Amino acid sequence: MDRSLLAENDLSLINQLAKTSLSQEQVYTFTVRLCDNEIDRDFERFEPGALETLGQLLLGKCGIFDHQWSALGQTARIYRTEVVREPETVTAAGDAYCWLKGWAYLMRSEKNQDLIAEIEGGIKKEVSVGCSMGRSICSVCGAENGVCEHIRGHIYDGQLCFFELKEPLDAYEWSFVAVPAQRNAGILKRFGQSSQMDRLLCKEAVLGRKYLRELRREVVRLAMLADDSLDGRVFEKAVGRLEEPELLEMKRSFEERVAKRFPAAPQLKNRCAADEDTDAFLI
Repeated sequence: MDRSLLAENDLSLINQLAKTSLSQEQVYTFTVRLCDNEIDRDFERFEPGALETLGQLLLGKCGIFDHQWSALGQTARIYRTEVVREPETVTAAGDAYCWLKGWAYLMRSEKNQDLIAEIEGGIKKEVSVGCSMGRSICSVCGAENGVCEHIRGHIYDGQLCFFELKEPLDAYEWSFVAVPAQRNAGILKRFGQSSQMDRLLCKEAVLGRKYLRELRREVVRLAMLADDSLDGRVFEKAVGRLEEPELLEMKRSFEERVAKRFPAAPQLKNRCAADEDTDAFLI
């Protein structure tokens, strides 16, 4: 960060949070990508409009480690936020990508020397926010707060099930973590090509889940053809717990049973008759 910019703008914001007036030599500042509107590892995502509210709620909130609420772990504070919009990038949900940028500061003290070095070296990088949301909406049916039977991460008629988080109620803190729920959250100065790779992996994961969903449906279909006495709903739930190797084996087994139960009709038809010539079979 430009030192003159810090002196003119950021330092005044920092001093609104400090008990005594601080100089630019006393503080170390850095920026973080706090959260975004992409579908995360928990198959949840923040509604774009919620990021604006979260930005206001996170002002003045402290940074800690691993969401452990202890005064001993307090390290930095957010003094400024901004929602950054990247309309050229599309999320897995199909809308324009945006993310919440935060400016944080900590004291240049002997205690924080190692932490500053780890931030500069890219060791302390990933972050996660702790917050409370008012609403959680199923992407498949629109039901609120988990009252439907749809399972996040599953594919329903080609549509990925995830939950959209709306109406932030409070923001408690933000934390340095080893593995954030949101793949892109972290210290910005070390953020680069990994975001594109993560989005590619996310799309591949969606395709993989779609393949398993279709494979499970095919196993259920074959099972019902092979055995009329099966309870379809119970069997479908049981199949939903299986992975590809077991599903492929069951598919092979049920295909054999269906083939025996419903043998294929012959392509050749016997037209032998006493008064016909030796051309007995015709396609």
